[in-house]
Amino acid sequence: MTTLTASHRLTFRGVVAGEWTKFWSLRSSWITLGVSLLLIGALGAIAAFAWSPDAGGEVGPPGPLGPDGADAVSIAISGTTFASLALGVLGVLVGAGEYTTGLIRATLTAVPSRLPVLWAKALVYGPIALIAGVAGAFGAFAVGAPVLDGESVSMVLSDDNVLRSLFGAGLYLGLVGVLGVALGILVRSSAGGIAILAGGLLILPGLAMLLPSGWYDAIDGYLPSTAGAQIMSTTSDRPWTGLAIFAGWVAVTLAAAAYRLVKTDA
Repeated sequence: MTTLTASHRLTFRGVVAGEWTKFWSLRSSWITLGVSLLLIGALGAIAAFAWSPDAGGEVGPPGPLGPDGADAVSIAISGTTFASLALGVLGVLVGAGEYTTGLIRATLTAVPSRLPVLWAKALVYGPIALIAGVAGAFGAFAVGAPVLDGESVSMVLSDDNVLRSLFGAGLYLGLVGVLGVALGILVRSSAGGIAILAGGLLILPGLAMLLPSGWYDAIDGYLPSTAGAQIMSTTSDRPWTGLAIFAGWVAVTLAAAAYRLVKTDA
C-alpha cells in the first residue's frame, strides 16, 4: 500500500473542488435550495396579497423585523425566517454529513491537516447560500412590490436602503449557511446541529421575551437572529453593526469547530 507523499496531498484548491463536487452531487442540495427560494418567494407573495392598511401593519408570516414597522421590503422578504432554517439545515448537513456516513475518515486521510476541510466547506456553501438568498429576496420583491404599489408601504428599488436590505438578506442567509456548517462539524451530528441552529435562531428570541423588560432590552440586540436581521431592515439605525454581531457569533462557532476538528478524533 502506498502512502500519500507531500507532492500527492491535496492542495487547498483541490479540497475546495472536492467539496464543490460533493455538494452538487447530492439531491438534497438541489431540493433544499429550491425549497429556500420557494419559501422566500411564495411567503413574500402571500404576505403582499394579504396585507391591508386595516391590519395595523401586520404582514402575515413572521418576517425579519416582526409585525411593526412594515414596508414593502419587510413584507416581500417575510419568508426569510423560514428560508434561514432551510439553508441553515443544509449547512449542518454539509458539515455533519460525512460524520454520519463515516466518509470523514477518508476525507481526513486525504487532508491530514484537517482545517482546510472546514474552510473549504464554509467557502463552498457560504456563497451558495448568499446567492440563493439574494436571488430569493430580489425575486420576492419583484413579485410583492407591484402588488403593494399605491399603498402607504409601497417602495421601489431606488428608495433609500432598499438595495441594501435585499442584498443584506443574502448576506444574512450566507452567514446562516456558514453557521450551519460550523455547527455540523462542531457537534458531528445532523440532529444535534439542527436542534442547536433552530434553538439559536428561532427559539432563543422567544425565550428572551420572557425575561424582565430591562434584561430583554439589554440583550435583544445581541441575539444572533435579531442582530443579523438588522441588515434586512430599511429603517434600522445600525444595520452593519447588527450584521457584524451576527458574524461574530458565526466566527466563534467556526473557531470552536476548528478546535474540535484538530484536537479530537473523527
